[in-house]
Amino acid sequence: MIIKVTAKAKATTGILTFNGKSYPCALGRSGIVSPATKQEGDGATPAGTWPLRRLLYRADKMSGPATSLPTSAIKRRDGWCDAPDDAGYNTQIELPYNASAERLWRDDDLYNLIIVLGHNDDPVINGKGSAIFFHVANTKADKLSPTEGCVALTQATLKTVLESCSTDTRICIALES
Repeated sequence: MIIKVTAKAKATTGILTFNGKSYPCALGRSGIVSPATKQEGDGATPAGTWPLRRLLYRADKMSGPATSLPTSAIKRRDGWCDAPDDAGYNTQIELPYNASAERLWRDDDLYNLIIVLGHNDDPVINGKGSAIFFHVANTKADKLSPTEGCVALTQATLKTVLESCSTDTRICIALES
């Protein structure tokens, strides 16, 4: 199955289409860029077709959602290394960590559900982007706020999409032609 995400150049929101339905989604603050130009910290969502690796979720906020993806609960000390020169770059790590890392156990609800995308992970290329996830959107005044390079949906919509996802599902991110 394919999840399709399209947006106009430099747009921070797009349309996600899956199973015959379309939903508004949030994208990186710098819009969609080619994987060839993707760089750590650029705030861009990488174009391409990426596998869904696994689901991480906040067990203190919800029970494990219905999905065929491998699933595990986020622990308080879970993080994701975003230091390009570190051996753990673009991998899940335990905090505290000796290099820069993003905390997965957040005070907001953005990481209640995290689908790890297979971007820059086979092999990992230092500096080509880390922590590219499919997660819960930040909605302010009913608007989707830009991400740091991820794709995001409202929590209810993300749970609906997850019901039909497996490791055979791919997310295809592209600019509108």
